[in-house]
Amino acid sequence: MSRRVVVTGLGVRAPGGSGAKQFWDLLSSGRTATRSITSFDASSCRSQVAGEIDFDPVAEGLSPRQIRRMDRAAQFAVVCAREAAADSGLSFEDIRPERIGVSVGSAVAAAMSLESEYRVLSDQGREWEIDPSYLSPHMFDHMVPSIIGAEVAWTVGAEGPVTVVSDGCTSGLDSVGYACRLIQEGSADVVLTGATDTPLTPIVAACFDAIKATTPRNDDAEHASRPFDLSRNGFVLAEGAAMFVLEEYGSAVRRGAWIYAEISGYATRLNAYHMTGLKTDGREMAEAIRVALDESRMDPTAVDYVNAHGSGTKQNDRHETAAFKRSLGEHAYAVPVSSIKSMVGHSLGAIGSIEIAASLLALTHQVVPPTANLHTPDPECDLDYVPLTAREAKLRSVLTVGSGFGGFQSAMVLRRPEEAAA
Repeated sequence: MSRRVVVTGLGVRAPGGSGAKQFWDLLSSGRTATRSITSFDASSCRSQVAGEIDFDPVAEGLSPRQIRRMDRAAQFAVVCAREAAADSGLSFEDIRPERIGVSVGSAVAAAMSLESEYRVLSDQGREWEIDPSYLSPHMFDHMVPSIIGAEVAWTVGAEGPVTVVSDGCTSGLDSVGYACRLIQEGSADVVLTGATDTPLTPIVAACFDAIKATTPRNDDAEHASRPFDLSRNGFVLAEGAAMFVLEEYGSAVRRGAWIYAEISGYATRLNAYHMTGLKTDGREMAEAIRVALDESRMDPTAVDYVNAHGSGTKQNDRHETAAFKRSLGEHAYAVPVSSIKSMVGHSLGAIGSIEIAASLLALTHQVVPPTANLHTPDPECDLDYVPLTAREAKLRSVLTVGSGFGGFQSAMVLRRPEEAAA
């Protein structure tokens, strides 16, 4: 029989604050953390806005060696992992190390370090032939995404299954889904999981500029991310990370742990259609939702809140709206739906985990975070997208979804422990 999986610890770093409390304060107040890019000279970019994090690795407790060794994305992951481990109250040294696993998601991994090293080696791109004598001794770590999983594993002494999931913008959902499976099948008892991405580099920004996926609303950075609004014109690139402690339900109950939620259902699908395009009917996302609900043994009417992908592109918002109608039926018109990307931007592979964190905190506080900057809804997005202001609600279950380049569509159901037990 499949074992039940619960979340007992979380750590988050997102634009606008440090830690879970500041993150939730931002979301529940409906404030935005997007701003003009400061991490590099973006004057030549089409889109010059981002969700940046004011992150001090020294203040976060990282040693000089760790800071030198780790890319910013790995630093985020380790700091969040430490926070999640502490929040869980688990004594990891009392657990057999081979029963502790790690699953981390990332879309672009060490993009910042790779770009900065290339700039040094090529003398800012002026030299075609590079001089390897200038190569960083940690370049191999930056080239191999698996190092992020290793760094997190070293943090808690995990010697069980360790992996990095990289499938674009659903990485943060799929890494947690994979971690859940490890516990369900008995391969691990505890898994540290989540995702991290720091894509705020000239090359990554230029890639999204080229396909016009990011917003050119540079004169109003604070309100540039506008999911489901008629005036939306692209997403806001961001950075961030979130990590969680997952463990078997019975073990968590026996030790008296605080349980944020049970992961009662998860599924992922692919549209096999186009690298960036989406079919208008939302069939593949709807199928992922259907399977996740079936695994949860839930009727669609039992969904109390939908944490949407809500990137702020017309194609995605309309596709997602169609998927909700297809999978939830008439209940799609009654359930509150919102996008936190309106406040913290889109951190690529990390955002799925950050949205899981938002969903867990919504269940904890019984509040639906709003969709900021939603003043004029797109008539084709005619669901209850909770504009501007957070809403108190009785939440027993949350559906959180993700959509990624390549056609990836993922869905996860989170339930309050008493609801899951019933």
